[in-house]
Amino acid sequence: MKRILTRATVALAALMTITAAPRVRAAARPEPVPPAAPAHADSIVPAIVALQAIAADSGLRPAVLELALRAHARAESAGRTASPIMTVIDYSLPSRERRLWVLDLAQGTVLAHELVAHGKATGGDTATTFSDREGSNQSSLGTFVTGPTYQGKHGLSLRLEGLDGRLNAHAEARGIVVHGADYVNDAIVAQLGRLGRSQGCPALNPAVAPRIIDLIKGGTVVFSYFPSPALAATLPA
Repeated sequence: MKRILTRATVALAALMTITAAPRVRAAARPEPVPPAAPAHADSIVPAIVALQAIAADSGLRPAVLELALRAHARAESAGRTASPIMTVIDYSLPSRERRLWVLDLAQGTVLAHELVAHGKATGGDTATTFSDREGSNQSSLGTFVTGPTYQGKHGLSLRLEGLDGRLNAHAEARGIVVHGADYVNDAIVAQLGRLGRSQGCPALNPAVAPRIIDLIKGGTVVFSYFPSPALAATLPA
């Protein structure tokens, strides 16, 4: 099957090349010469190098970034996104830490780095359990694409469409959306030792929610990570 070269595919290849451990070449068996990268790779590789630096500086681990790039490449190849904007949520980090990043893959920049809440049945400060079941009050993992905005009980909100079957296919029906919530801020962390919790939505500080929603609305990828075999199965190497 012919491989579709997308922006994220090239970015992922660049990241894997840059982060690969050095190999000892066998004298009798020289390694094959890899095929030439497409012309636009020259503009992407510096961006990926910049994103790696961001990972080191802001806590977005290279391994999580690699998985997010795989998710973006898959969505892009399927025609579900044409945007270089990608949101990464690392639910393996505690809620008291800033664990949401909005990235520009084309520029290699971080557009936002914020607190984000998880569902009340997903865990306390640390997330442990995820679900796509209606009424579970749990967050969902996997790859989403953002939809339109609307005004709801939490003000400006952003719909999410899940792309990963059992992991998040019911996101829209469950009302899993990006919205602001007054239980997401540093003062709550100081009071409780953690953020407040949602009914499964990735809830943001109301002071930053409108800006984040405006950045990522209308067909961008949101990748929600936790070390899960079910999630890994959606992102084959």
